[in-house]
Amino acid sequence: MSAMNPQEMMRILDSIARDRNVDRDLLIEDLETAMVSAARKFYNTLDTEEFTCSLDKLTGEMTLFRFGEPVDMPPAAFGRIAAQTFKQVMIQKFREDERDSLYADFSGRVGEIVTGTAQRYEGGSLVVTIERAEGFMPRSEQIPGEQFQPGDRIRCMILDVRDVGNQVKIVLSRGNPEFIRRLFEVEVPEVQERVIEIKAMAREAGHRTKVAVTSIDSKVDAVGACVGVRGSRIKNIVDELNGEKIDIVRWNESSQVLIQNALKPAEVAEISLCFELGRATVVVNEDQLSLAIGKRGQNVRLAARLTGWDVDILTPTEFNRGLETMAQTLESIEGVTDEMLDRLAALGIVSVFDVEEVGVEVIQVELEADEATAQRIVEASSLAAKEVAEQQAREKEEAAQRKAEEEEAARRLLQDGGLGEDVSPDIAAAAILGAGSMRDRPTVSTVDPDRLEAIAAMADANAEAILSGGEVTSDWPAAPSSKPDHAGEESAEDGDDESAVSEDHDIAEAALNDQMDSESVSTDSGVRDDEITTFPQTQREGSEQA
Repeated sequence: MSAMNPQEMMRILDSIARDRNVDRDLLIEDLETAMVSAARKFYNTLDTEEFTCSLDKLTGEMTLFRFGEPVDMPPAAFGRIAAQTFKQVMIQKFREDERDSLYADFSGRVGEIVTGTAQRYEGGSLVVTIERAEGFMPRSEQIPGEQFQPGDRIRCMILDVRDVGNQVKIVLSRGNPEFIRRLFEVEVPEVQERVIEIKAMAREAGHRTKVAVTSIDSKVDAVGACVGVRGSRIKNIVDELNGEKIDIVRWNESSQVLIQNALKPAEVAEISLCFELGRATVVVNEDQLSLAIGKRGQNVRLAARLTGWDVDILTPTEFNRGLETMAQTLESIEGVTDEMLDRLAALGIVSVFDVEEVGVEVIQVELEADEATAQRIVEASSLAAKEVAEQQAREKEEAAQRKAEEEEAARRLLQDGGLGEDVSPDIAAAAILGAGSMRDRPTVSTVDPDRLEAIAAMADANAEAILSGGEVTSDWPAAPSSKPDHAGEESAEDGDDESAVSEDHDIAEAALNDQMDSESVSTDSGVRDDEITTFPQTQREGSEQA
């Protein structure tokens, strides 16, 4: 343990205290503790009260006491083992002080946005350097699809600070909804000043976020302030999130208005709320159904999380069918009146499934009916609900079977050139429509005009036969023979004849397609004119030609 200039030692302590943000007095106490440990090691004593140490904070002079008496031996005489003990204790104490300082600093900054530097990935977690500490971002808190390279600047939020053993773990996040809130506070001064309040948020990180905002000042438009001039404010947030879509919804205390705003851009026709079930039945027109549901149900899912209601999207036909089924089921029960049915609809109970779910107690209280009547209502609704569920399952199975038949018919039409006698007209028409998307149209620019006219006439007849369930003719007009008189060339011309037959079939399909495109065709299956697609180009292989 070599001697050190006391003034130099104090300058080093000041530098450590400043760089590590540790109190200077704590470092002085650590040095005194380390010196006591070194003395105990040198004298091989276990008595904790035997040695004490004092360090002058101004001059840096260190004095060691044994049983209250100063020790004349200089620290350099303690030897190598005591010096190692002094070093280990000093480093351990310094690290503990630094850890306590880190925890005290970052624990008070939870929820704050910080900027760091990406370092590396460890087991899916991203390690980020933040100021004088290292934080980690678990995979669950990352935005799906984002990748950072070492040295990239990254903006994230301090989600949690944990004191684990001998280290402090700082958990960072970019996928948490609160990260969106903090970005709005940074980009929109009105949100920071609490003039605009973010009432609710729902987020699917990397895809879409819905934010409900309101203003406490009637002169400030909450949605307009968040969007900014020409979208400047919201654009900065979207760019920070790498293109994640953000919907700003105007908050309303009325649940019906809020749900309607949350489902935009879809137009809502009617909303029925059932407070007992926490369910909102939303009726939208057929042309608005896909907008209301969103891609893979994303729009309605986020709207449900934003509003706190279980949102059920129905078309007017489905909504009226549920009401009719419930009315038919309950009208046959003695003691049930039209007034009770109207009251159920007003309560948001719009199907036999809802009646079964709310139970006897709610029915008895809301309809002011006796227990026996309420019991009969629930039992009848349970039976009807089972029948409806079975019917829906059958319809789903039939739809799947019909789709498989249409795909098989389209395949046969493309491969064999015919559908067969056992195919119904509806499936034949659907096969024509489905086959058009499987291959490209043929080109007929080099066809002989006379042969094309004959093929077109036969295609017209086949189109009528397919739609009416008749027999389809597959004997297309043959191409005129152009064989030479030389017998030695017959074998080469055979291949040309086969190609001509294949070309005839392609021309026939093209002509039939032109006929389908030029006429308005409708069948019993409900196929619309605008749904008719083009016929495919049929490319025959050698085996098919044979």
